[in-house]
Amino acid sequence: MPAPHPEPPHHILPLPDGDLHYTQAGAGTDAPVLLIHGSLCDYRYWRWQTPAFSDTRRVLAPSLRGCWPGAQSHPQATYAVKRHAGDLAHLLRALDAHGGAHVIGHSRGAQVALALAVQAPDLCRSLTLADPGFRFADEPETPVFYAAAVQRLQAGDTEDALEQFIDTVNGADTWRKMVGWFKDMVRDNAATLLSQIVEANLPVDPRDAAALSCPLLLITGANSPAKYGTRLDRLQQLLPQAQRARIALASHGMNLANPRAFNRAVLDFIADA
Repeated sequence: MPAPHPEPPHHILPLPDGDLHYTQAGAGTDAPVLLIHGSLCDYRYWRWQTPAFSDTRRVLAPSLRGCWPGAQSHPQATYAVKRHAGDLAHLLRALDAHGGAHVIGHSRGAQVALALAVQAPDLCRSLTLADPGFRFADEPETPVFYAAAVQRLQAGDTEDALEQFIDTVNGADTWRKMVGWFKDMVRDNAATLLSQIVEANLPVDPRDAAALSCPLLLITGANSPAKYGTRLDRLQQLLPQAQRARIALASHGMNLANPRAFNRAVLDFIADA
């Protein structure tokens, strides 16, 4: 595991109906990197990517609306995939990234990243989707795997709720073994599940995915639950030109479990994109 770096400066971008919190690091004239976190996370999730990527590029890591440090009461209507994508388009335009960014989304953040690429293709120089879990519109709905976690959260049993969620997406006993900073981050964002479940099973139109024209990297952990592999396989069918990467010794949280391999795979991809 690399040594920790100082946290990059925190910024606030005023939006027409709120604020977007983000960090920015690095510089350069090449297209910036936009890091989009997933469920129960915020910009702190990218602690091993921001310093590595900012050696050569400008890196933007937002906390999606409603997440720490801009946490609000939940459920809330603005905690929605398309709304997040619109916020990020606003961020890129406000920071003069008119030539597009290398957009990297993990888990739920991968659906936000895809929505951004569909809404504003001019802002997406390349797209990296790490273990997306979304449903395609031509597939039947499935039970919401975190419904029990939401029920526990509503009952006030936050620790059990978070353990159930994290262990489901990463593997049994993951929550118990996680380091303190990660648990603190997840606790800070626990209430977002109350909003997220409103959009559970939000579908992706396969025609939108198939119409993507930017370079695409599909990335997973060697030990990630099988459902994520099925999403990547379907995307590969829709976009045969997409590249694939598999991160050894890692599950769903691949960028934390094996950051060197994850960073190398992404940096190699965007260097040619």
